[in-house]
Amino acid sequence: MPTPLLAIGLDPLDPGRMAAAIEEAGGVETGTDGAVVTFVGLVRNHNLGRRVLYLEYEAYGPLALKAFERIRSEIAARWPDTRLALHHRVGRLDIGEASIAIAARSPHRGNAYAACRYAIERVKQIAPIWKREFFEGGDVWIEGATANPDDTGARSEAERVACA
Repeated sequence: MPTPLLAIGLDPLDPGRMAAAIEEAGGVETGTDGAVVTFVGLVRNHNLGRRVLYLEYEAYGPLALKAFERIRSEIAARWPDTRLALHHRVGRLDIGEASIAIAARSPHRGNAYAACRYAIERVKQIAPIWKREFFEGGDVWIEGATANPDDTGARSEAERVACA
């Protein structure tokens, strides 16, 4: 089965397969890309001075995929020669596991780097994904996306961070 460009689910993430899926999806002549940039977000063992044991992610899948599509469209408008794949996991994730993977292909490395950074900033802003952190002595829900997808200020901030 082909690797989707946008996905949310329980399966482990494979950035290499995601980058290949972008090329397989076509739309550009083979060999025109000069850069593939991947970003992988990992579960770390600490947060706010606490030892983290594991995380649990929940999401509203259909709306999360709409948010991912919006992010991909925003990237296509801002960096027209850059194509994106974005996958996020849900369920229990242990320390060191990948929670999100982003792959960007472009003729130019700067655009691919900026697109990856922009994508993670926008996921944090607009994707309906919630994180529950389990630590020694308890657990807490970490606030998820709070920006209105149409908020131009939030979008501008994500672009500012991506291009810094």
